[in-house]
Amino acid sequence: MGPDLDELGVSDSLSFHDVWSLDEPELLAFIPRPVLALVIVFPTPADYEARLAEEDTAAPTDSGDEGDVLWFKQTINNACGLYGILHAVANGGARDFINPGSHLSRLLEKCTALSSSDRASLLENDNELESTYMAVAVLGDTKAPENPEDEVDFHYVCFVKSYRNDKLYMMDGDRNGPSNKGQLPTADLLSEQGTEVIRQFIQQHDNGGHFMHIWSAITEF
Repeated sequence: MGPDLDELGVSDSLSFHDVWSLDEPELLAFIPRPVLALVIVFPTPADYEARLAEEDTAAPTDSGDEGDVLWFKQTINNACGLYGILHAVANGGARDFINPGSHLSRLLEKCTALSSSDRASLLENDNELESTYMAVAVLGDTKAPENPEDEVDFHYVCFVKSYRNDKLYMMDGDRNGPSNKGQLPTADLLSEQGTEVIRQFIQQHDNGGHFMHIWSAITEF
């Protein structure tokens, strides 16, 4: 189970649930719909940084408020879980569930008008967000390293739709910007079309069959 979002300033109508399978209907049936975002946790292979450098040569760059999504460049070490959650709730339909007047609401309002570099600096200096996240985040059985500068061997990315249109994006704070994965006409990321995009990502980043975990951010009506 993922973190308790209401402590972060998100309505308790929105929550994270585990996705145990993309292919078994009986397991998918337990997940309320629509799924508004998917956060994927996966082990990073030794050549991961080299892969990113190669893929990012043609990656789009973030364009702030004029862009389709609110993307955050990760500059805080070993905080990819925080960035995954922010990408999930700051975009798509989940954005409507942020409590007005909350710290998160005010933060995202400021971030929307900033460049990606200024946005990153704002997050770096937001002690309230950091302390709240550390208090509520539940990252499975993974323990944070004692030294925050130590590298960890897992990473978080988020798949979420644009708040403005039907484009689906892969959001990774280690990249140059959001990655457009094409049109998704339904709100449900676990629709057949959305699931196929996730399958392709998993196949591309399969690390010898090692564990890959998926959280789904969903609304419960």
